[in-house]
Amino acid sequence: MRILKVKSKDFLSVEDFSGREINHIFAFTSALKAEIKKGKKHNYLHRKSLAMIFEKDSTRTRVSFETGMTQLGGHALFISGEEIKLGKRETVHDIAKVLSRYVDGIMIRTFSHANVAEMAAYATVPVINGLSDSFHPCQALADIFTIYEREKGLRGVKLSYVGDGNNVANSLLHCAALTGVDISIACPNGYRPDEGVVEFSRNAAMKTGSRIEITDRIEEAVKGSNYIYTDVWISMGQERESAKRKKIFAKYKISKRLLSACAPGCRVMHCLPAHRGEEIDADVLDSERSIVFDQAENRLHVQKAIMCALMTK
Repeated sequence: MRILKVKSKDFLSVEDFSGREINHIFAFTSALKAEIKKGKKHNYLHRKSLAMIFEKDSTRTRVSFETGMTQLGGHALFISGEEIKLGKRETVHDIAKVLSRYVDGIMIRTFSHANVAEMAAYATVPVINGLSDSFHPCQALADIFTIYEREKGLRGVKLSYVGDGNNVANSLLHCAALTGVDISIACPNGYRPDEGVVEFSRNAAMKTGSRIEITDRIEEAVKGSNYIYTDVWISMGQERESAKRKKIFAKYKISKRLLSACAPGCRVMHCLPAHRGEEIDADVLDSERSIVFDQAENRLHVQKAIMCALMTK
């Protein structure tokens, strides 16, 4: 298979890739996934190493990147936030310079997006954003790929997101707009997605035909939706706001009742971890409508395609 050579050195947010590049990544992901299921071995990243910096806890990000590197013939190194003390024990600038002498790529999962941007600015190897407070681009690509895989394309699909206009919502907006997916975000006033993200997405949507809607009217947002998505109300670092957020987001929950307001056969999505009974009811998350574990699996396959696109230049 021919690997697409993307223009960007790094993948910090979905807008680093064009819609065309995303579609090529999806096609490559499909091929990688099909071949690994048949037992074929890949050596696209043979003898290459990925440094994985984790300031935030992780299950899916660590396991999917580490397994992905192994399946591609490479090696991943785990670096905890406690041992690296990013910006405290050593500057981000110096860490980026040093790691660039050792490895072929850096994945960073952190709080401040400024750390991701600074790492990329000074690293001479590709930097991948595994999550920041502003964006979760690998998750969004895996999510939209999951829809792409099911629908055999993305035209005419409507995705609704209900809940906090957080990093996941920001990246979903980017990805939907660039790939032509209609997206409606339902969230309380004061918890809307980043205005810069909304502006970029509306501009991109004018070229792809995607329809963008931001509202606080939940049932209006989910009307006609083929996919309905939610995320936790309290992200890492927001624990002190727990009681306040639970009150504000109380009605922004995916339930069977809300699911009935969507298009027939609407599928349920969640990036996990989930708080059953809060942002989503257990009988919805565990129902036959749920594709959350397909999303989780596709993190592995999409991230392999991203690493190939960036690390084989």
